[in-house]
Amino acid sequence: MRTIAIIVAGGSGTRFGAELPKQFLELGGRPVLMRTISAFGGGFFDVIVTLPEGQMALWRELCERYGFAVPHRVVAGGETRWHSVKNALDSIGDISDVDIIAVHDGVRPLVTAEVIGRTVEAARRDGAAIPVVMLNDSVRQVEKGASHALDRSTLRAVQTPQVFDARVLMAAYGQPFESTFTDDASVVERAGHSVTLVEGDPQNLKITRPMDLALAEYLLNNA
Repeated sequence: MRTIAIIVAGGSGTRFGAELPKQFLELGGRPVLMRTISAFGGGFFDVIVTLPEGQMALWRELCERYGFAVPHRVVAGGETRWHSVKNALDSIGDISDVDIIAVHDGVRPLVTAEVIGRTVEAARRDGAAIPVVMLNDSVRQVEKGASHALDRSTLRAVQTPQVFDARVLMAAYGQPFESTFTDDASVVERAGHSVTLVEGDPQNLKITRPMDLALAEYLLNNA
């Protein structure tokens, strides 16, 4: 059976404030996205990367420049993350030989084999699993101009990869798009399937701001 990793890389770099989209910025001497693909590219996963069509030529140029040869296939992303994942799923075609599909953020390059392994194992057992971490900060809910404190012990921050039985994920993405979908787990839950939580890793950070890239560089150099 095949195991597939869909790596979603659709950032434009606008919030980051860089000329290049953040997935193409260098981390430890090569683009962030290359490090992310490499985390899944050891032969266990068939890797599909979603990119905006306007970034595909640049990606091919970067792969040549850095001699990046980890096998992967690129498909066009969509208007939202949901549409990008849907495009990747549609590109798979027959899933009769696929048992597990993982979906991962292209800008989480420091994901470890341990986190991936734990999440895949739980998904094989339960059909759907996501890595989560505890919150360190106090949190408040804001509504109609007022706010109130929430018990952070009951809350978790969600990471990726989010991993699913292939048939569970395919069926969930047969639903129409809803603006309330925040991630793949929310799509699967909307289809009626429960999601198992597994231990994530605080260092599995998502690079969205310059300080995140600086922290990732530090963690990479001090691993």
